[in-house]
Amino acid sequence: MERLNHSRVPEFVLLGLTDSPELQIFFFVAFSVFYLMTMLGNCLILFTVLSTSHLHSPMFFLLSNLSLIDICLSSFATPKMIMDFFAHHKTISFEGCISQIFLLHLFTGTEIVLLISMSFDRYIAICKPLYYSTIMSQKVCVGLVVTSWTVGFLHTMSQLVFILYLPFCGPNVIDSFFCDLPLVLQLACIDTYVLGVFMVSTSGVIALISLLLLFISYIVVLVTIRGHSSIGSSKALSTCTSHFIVVLMFFGPCILIYVWPFTNFLMDKILSVFYTIFTPFLNPLIYTLRNQEVRTAVKKKISNQYFSFGKINPHYTVKGLERSRE
Repeated sequence: MERLNHSRVPEFVLLGLTDSPELQIFFFVAFSVFYLMTMLGNCLILFTVLSTSHLHSPMFFLLSNLSLIDICLSSFATPKMIMDFFAHHKTISFEGCISQIFLLHLFTGTEIVLLISMSFDRYIAICKPLYYSTIMSQKVCVGLVVTSWTVGFLHTMSQLVFILYLPFCGPNVIDSFFCDLPLVLQLACIDTYVLGVFMVSTSGVIALISLLLLFISYIVVLVTIRGHSSIGSSKALSTCTSHFIVVLMFFGPCILIYVWPFTNFLMDKILSVFYTIFTPFLNPLIYTLRNQEVRTAVKKKISNQYFSFGKINPHYTVKGLERSRE
């Protein structure tokens, strides 16, 4: 172990998205706005669900946890990428690189199980509505969230248990804006092709199987919806459509990256940007725009804050204005 520590590189060099100064300025502004909007959107959903009593249901409990994961997923690498746009030497320590891999697979593994839990919730609500309150109890919902984080932790540890003992003596250049398992494995000083294909492809196969299971569950739900009333069918279809869009946006890039690993094409960077930045940004927009209950609750919270501000500050009330004139 001591020999491996002496031969290990102290840091990795991140090439980032581009070398063009003009594009770096553009990306800095664009991704800063995306990151800020992602934080605001997901925090708004969390605040709205937690502070609105009629949203204390299993579906919105799981939705709030999805927003929490999206906050984490967009924060493990995006802030450093934004700061690195103006850095002459884009480097990350070995420990920092391993931490990024750990957090990436923790959050993605957790989100996979949580999305499956959300589809299970919609299946019970539509296909077995009479048993919904019994099956989706508070204890079950908490158990699903705890299971999601547990599976995510076990998944990421299974990825790191081998890579921690690999020797990294050089080269140390990573053609991306963050550390990911396929790219780091290529830098080991020993032949890791078989190990890499097994570890990385396993993640891709898990994502692919999960997507197929989700796809089958949505087909069952859609078939069941056909026998419901038009109003109920419309509401259920809107909710399922929102879920399925989120599922495709999250699973699509993951499958393309991990089913066919060890490629250094520009498409890999674009896909990485999509599921680490764009997907967490779009999730609150999709749920807010397509879900009437969330949209109404958000508007009510904003209006309440506006009117409460007028009541708290007497200068902005009618009586306050009359007194100021006197």
